[in-house]
Amino acid sequence: MTLIEFSGREVVRRIQAREVTCAEVMATVLDRIGAVNDRVNALVSLRDRDALMAEAAAADAALAAGGPTGPLFGLPIAVKDLANVAGMRTSMGSPITEGTTAPADDLFVERMRAAGAIFIGKANSPEFGLGSHTINPVFGPTLNPYAPDRSAGGSSGGSGAALAMRMQWLCDGSDAMGSLRNPAGWNNVYGFRPSWGRIPPDPGGDVVMHPLSTMGPMARDVEDLALLLDVMAGPDPRAPFGPVPDSFAGRVDTDVKGRRIAFMGDWGGAWPTEEGVLPLCAAAAQVFADLGCTVEEVASPFPAAELWDSWTTLRSFSVVGRLGPLYANPRTRTQLPPQAIWEVERGLALSSNDILRASTIRSRWHAAAADLFAAYDAFILPTAQCFPFPVGDRHPTRIGDTKLDTYHRWMECVIPASLGGFPALGAPAGFSAAGLPIGIQIVGRYGDDLGVLQLGQAYHAATGWPQRHPPAA
Repeated sequence: MTLIEFSGREVVRRIQAREVTCAEVMATVLDRIGAVNDRVNALVSLRDRDALMAEAAAADAALAAGGPTGPLFGLPIAVKDLANVAGMRTSMGSPITEGTTAPADDLFVERMRAAGAIFIGKANSPEFGLGSHTINPVFGPTLNPYAPDRSAGGSSGGSGAALAMRMQWLCDGSDAMGSLRNPAGWNNVYGFRPSWGRIPPDPGGDVVMHPLSTMGPMARDVEDLALLLDVMAGPDPRAPFGPVPDSFAGRVDTDVKGRRIAFMGDWGGAWPTEEGVLPLCAAAAQVFADLGCTVEEVASPFPAAELWDSWTTLRSFSVVGRLGPLYANPRTRTQLPPQAIWEVERGLALSSNDILRASTIRSRWHAAAADLFAAYDAFILPTAQCFPFPVGDRHPTRIGDTKLDTYHRWMECVIPASLGGFPALGAPAGFSAAGLPIGIQIVGRYGDDLGVLQLGQAYHAATGWPQRHPPAA
């Protein structure tokens, strides 16, 4: 087994045990990127090789001198291009922000740096993170490693593809509407959306009203997710919300026999779903039955139309806060993508009653979910309602005979977890007859991140899907 095939935690262990040097690890990653990144365009804004090798050598010298190490010591990591890394470009996939150099690290990046990570560049993302398809006018599209004519998903598509192509051991991502879960399912890896507040948001801007998005880890196995989650998570005195602090590394491997799981498929027929998706997800749910869990198909516990109403209202309200100033400026408005303009204009048209109605629906969903979690430990849904679509399409416009009315309607299945702020693990569920990957979401009650990761670890041990390499790799 080559170094790039090991887990991230094993690479760090070998560095700390002096079995391999940080310089050797860095050279391995950079050589791998040089060999395969052009096939998928997952990593962008890469730093100079000589500078990175010098930084790795400095880490080796610090280790030899007995300096402190951390859980990510010496690990090369590319940060999603929506986040700030001090001294590096933050393009966000937009010509408006392209060329911007970040003056400081975002909070979770600061924590990764303190844990010993070496930042090598950025992972590609959609323009401003909108739309679960990683394409933008600055860097172009990220291609799916398993089907290079198809989308890698998003908005953490660059991270997902980099993991699948063995260019990274660990990646960060962010998730409002499935941006950690969809690319996990479409790239045959794992992406974890933690309970909202587990990873505190950066101070500045609105962190109180209607929180929707969160950071989270991505990896090729669940124990590596736990490793990175421990680094990214933890309270911050400037953050107003968050579950009880917890730790995860070393605690995810356990017997899950007796746990109760609800399989919801297409939410009682409410969501149009491409042929072939649900059978693969049902087969993935059956794995838990084979592990001794109780798995039951359950009717939808809440009206899908109300969830959609609440979500789209609060999402547009949130996007106005981020992109409203760019829309208000005539010079930058013309450079915004269509989905950004659509969201901002919807958000500007909202009344206070619209926002109150959406928040009330959300509150009712929390109450309904509490009843659901009284009977079940987790529920399972697809990570997307379709297989990866052609990379040249901006988004799917139909599923079967159903015309889709928005750019993100094919992602409706991620809303229950996002709207509730629940922990949700995106996990591989296999491949279509044409070789296209899809995944499942394992969704747990708020604060039970450990329980979800334990289910994911048992599932990973039973299936090992990421061991199936992309044809291009």
